Amino acid sequence: MASRAKQRVLLGCALLCAAALPCADSSRLSAAESQAQPSVAAANFPIASAARLAGDGKQTRFILDLDQSVTFRAVTLADPYRVVVDVPQLNFQLPAGTGTGRGLVKAFRYGLVMPGGSRIVFDLTGPAKIASSHVLEAANGQPARLVLELEEVDRAAFAPSVASENRPELRPAIAAAPPATVPATADAAQQKVDDRPVVVIDPGHGGIDNGTQSSGESEKNLVLAFGRALRDRLEKTGKYRVVMTRDDDTFIPLNDRVKVARNLKAALFVSIHADALPRAEGDAQGATIYTLSDKASDAEAERLADAENRADAIAGFNLAEEPTDVADILIDLTQRETRTFSNRFARLLMGEMKSTVRMHKHPLKSAGFRVLKAPDVPSVLVEIGYVSNKGDLEHLVSEGWRSRAVGSMAQAIDAFLAKRMATAGAGPAN
Repeated sequence: MASRAKQRVLLGCALLCAAALPCADSSRLSAAESQAQPSVAAANFPIASAARLAGDGKQTRFILDLDQSVTFRAVTLADPYRVVVDVPQLNFQLPAGTGTGRGLVKAFRYGLVMPGGSRIVFDLTGPAKIASSHVLEAANGQPARLVLELEEVDRAAFAPSVASENRPELRPAIAAAPPATVPATADAAQQKVDDRPVVVIDPGHGGIDNGTQSSGESEKNLVLAFGRALRDRLEKTGKYRVVMTRDDDTFIPLNDRVKVARNLKAALFVSIHADALPRAEGDAQGATIYTLSDKASDAEAERLADAENRADAIAGFNLAEEPTDVADILIDLTQRETRTFSNRFARLLMGEMKSTVRMHKHPLKSAGFRVLKAPDVPSVLVEIGYVSNKGDLEHLVSEGWRSRAVGSMAQAIDAFLAKRMATAGAGPAN
């Protein structure tokens, strides 16, 4: 008990047990997604150099080689069966292809869940318990090692090792926008309130959640680069306060993304993604703009919404039973105005983008995306292209294409907010 308490103190707030739903989209959870994180000050973090599984369907051992000892916490979860290991932030330098399953483990993935905290998530073949877990100090020329021993149990004997009342509080991984800058000589009573419209840009995925991947490019990095470029373009106008839900390789739960927009009373929320179509479903290309609907516009929209809504499962924890102030609210008839504004912006955006970038053959779609469910913030999700399409991928990595796409998106935002602010009786500040 003392050692467990010590571990929790050492980890402190570096670990975040993020919200999750069971994931049915295996393409989002494949071992190929488990790639090294971008190395921002990577040298400052412990290095994980190798990972392997041994054993069979009765007993399975996981070993992670490290260049120094670390503290950790390991828990088991059900529906689906998983083991989650939280550690301080690691610099994962594991060989390509690491994450293939064996024995009780179908596959595992790893990555950042917040600054200072990394996570390893094991998808299990069935119920299992953690028979033992420990860190071996480096000795006799061998590296330090984190060792996890799993044993098969029947469902009746299985018990998740974290009770709901003991789960850490969920906190947004981004702070509210900073207050307006005030000259040092100004009197406090004369501080000017920044009343410019707030635009929230939401680069999808991040951290342990790579999103889709193709030809060495991951969705989380592509959409972060696009989101930063859009932020910079909007900030140059001086008309808006622009907030990013994430500005680095960090995992942000879906509900926390929505809360950022709601807490700031945002005038617009734009979520950026880059889809991939399973090979069996053929090829598709071009940008697509999604709005919220309780009924998907087509099968592809429904598939994508299901995949995105379950993306939190990559973080390991299933808090789907916990109440949320945004779930299903927008479906109520009282939210018609927000939906109308969202659809209006989607049409404006399509009109601007189609003159500069390639659009999907059906560019306007709708589905039940959780990230679009703020009842009082007009919201769209933009799939800027398909990483599974060679032509689209060439565009997604091109700075020239990105600049044109960002320019058309900024023009649509200008047109939408200028009209909305005028209707409300006040235009955006210059």
